[in-house]
Amino acid sequence: MPDPRLYVEEDLAAGAHIALDEAQSRYLAQVLRLREGARVRVFNGRDGEWSAAIGEMGRRGAALNIVARTRPQSQTPDIALLFSPLKRQATDWLIEKATELGARTLQPVICKRTIAETVRGDRLASIAREAAEQTERLDVPDVRAALALGRSLDGWDEARPLIFADEAGDEQEKPWGGAKGRGEPLYQAAERLRGCKALALLIGPEGGFDPEERRMLRGLSFVTPVSLGPRILRAESAAVAALAVIQAAWGDWR
Repeated sequence: MPDPRLYVEEDLAAGAHIALDEAQSRYLAQVLRLREGARVRVFNGRDGEWSAAIGEMGRRGAALNIVARTRPQSQTPDIALLFSPLKRQATDWLIEKATELGARTLQPVICKRTIAETVRGDRLASIAREAAEQTERLDVPDVRAALALGRSLDGWDEARPLIFADEAGDEQEKPWGGAKGRGEPLYQAAERLRGCKALALLIGPEGGFDPEERRMLRGLSFVTPVSLGPRILRAESAAVAALAVIQAAWGDWR
């Protein structure tokens, strides 16, 4: 079994001594039942991954002695996920899976049909951090404060295309909204955007985007409307499926 991993904020270098917080100390002592001298791996998103030995394990917490670097720093592809917050359990699951799939930025956006009343950024950041520890990635997603949809698009860097999951179509009397106005298949769009160094994905609320929001999005030059296929997906499923397709066509799964 590989040594367990912890995310730390401190700079990492051979010989450094790092005091762990209460939660991390309790995790090592009570969950993993490790003792002084046991090895763990640590990373901070800047200095790569390092092997460390538990130097202290007492009432005041644990401390680590940094030994040697095991992997140089690397970054996940620059994919930002903009998502409408869902009910708590679904949002937690989405954050965990988006981290596992390599999203670098996680941005909650509040739409007219968003059902979540509050978004606890500290909780979401903690979930992302734990998922990063488990999934062997060397960075932790940047979990940002929730913004209204319009504000999240203000001053957008047009070098980062925004892939917009749009299932509405423009012929409401026809199944799936008809062919008119439907977005191109996601895989095709992601392949076409391979020359871009950064991408963003926008997934709306369970009830879909309000017609006014949809018209606004389709009027922006940096937005690419896409279809996620012939089946209706839950919002959290749509986000995970779309991230997987983007990683396969554009990101680091190729």
